[in-house]
Amino acid sequence: MTYKTFGTCSRAIHFEIQDDIIQSVEFVGGCDGNTAGLSKLLVGMQIDTVIERLSGIDCNGKGTSCPDQLARALKLYKEQTA
Repeated sequence: MTYKTFGTCSRAIHFEIQDDIIQSVEFVGGCDGNTAGLSKLLVGMQIDTVIERLSGIDCNGKGTSCPDQLARALKLYKEQTA
């Protein structure tokens, strides 16, 4: 799935899910080292765990962040596949 982000330096997030487990995550744009590291850490994690841990993280008072945008994307994915 591809999620178009808002309020962050990243422009989109591509991710693959299988049986509610994250298989891959790729941020388009953003702080390359941070998003690449985050992407590697998330592989193999349950969607609900990632949503719980990343929801609400703020970047410099923007009201969101790349991790928060991923949590929002995963929530949307769950709604669409329910």
